[in-house]
Amino acid sequence: MTETLEFINPEDVRRISCIGGGPIGAGWAAHFLAQGYDVTSYLHEPSEQQAFHDIVDTAWISLEALGLAEGASRARLTLTYDLEEAVSAAQFVQESAPENLKLKQSLYQQLGDLVPENIVISSSTSGLTMTEIQRHCSTPQRTVVGHPFNPPYLLPLVEIVGGEKSSKAAVNWSCEFYQVAGKAPLVMNKEIPGFIATRLQEALWREALHMVANGEATPQQIDTALINGPAPRMALLGQCMAFHVACGEGGMATNLDQFGPALKLPWTRLKAPELTQELRDRMVNGCNEMAADRHFKELAAERDRGIVAILNAITALQNNSS
Repeated sequence: MTETLEFINPEDVRRISCIGGGPIGAGWAAHFLAQGYDVTSYLHEPSEQQAFHDIVDTAWISLEALGLAEGASRARLTLTYDLEEAVSAAQFVQESAPENLKLKQSLYQQLGDLVPENIVISSSTSGLTMTEIQRHCSTPQRTVVGHPFNPPYLLPLVEIVGGEKSSKAAVNWSCEFYQVAGKAPLVMNKEIPGFIATRLQEALWREALHMVANGEATPQQIDTALINGPAPRMALLGQCMAFHVACGEGGMATNLDQFGPALKLPWTRLKAPELTQELRDRMVNGCNEMAADRHFKELAAERDRGIVAILNAITALQNNSS
């Protein structure tokens, strides 16, 4: 194992390999294409091809609305069902295989030998640790987690963390590369299950499930409350700064001094509720009522148009204040 790795300059990366043809893998491929890269996507079998293209079709509408990089073209996409071919010329590998530990361990065992040692391999995993994934990889020092938020072709966040055998150089390189590739990278302090954003999202999700299970709110009421309450504010400020600004000149100190004791009140329930058939049906029926007769493609397109508008609004606000 090489102790000191000499990676390519992140700004010189032109060829990317995306492993996986699902929503995350195809979404990554669309993002990298829109940034002007040459992308080779590995699909497990030909039956995945139509779904893959459908996701890229959907993504491209929003990516064009956000603005394509110079030279960006879907013609720069290559599909293959041969893993060795997929990574043969790669200068960066984004792995988005299914969330199955044995499958990923086997895949990294292959990638460790197929991909040159100085090429970073980044996993989109949302629930596994790189320490587990890299266990059988012969070159684990260049493997990291680059966890996106869905859809990866729109939401900028990528949470980056290495495993026990990952080099700090690989983590730092990944952060710089994702920044160059149009993302908002966040290097984590340590490996934790669920990373940062997903853990925060899951806390909100658990509370929502409790309220539905107890008959305190419907899915529609919960989404209405979020859309018209915390969500717009959090899109600009996040959670901590939202509370800091909310308390006037005293900021977070006032917030904690005045409202800190309320944290002990039984407002929230950190343990997840039992997912009974009744609770499942309430959630499914409630969401189906909100969706009405709209197909997934229509719902996804509507979501993407909204995210594009929000991202453009945030960018305009940041540009005006700089």
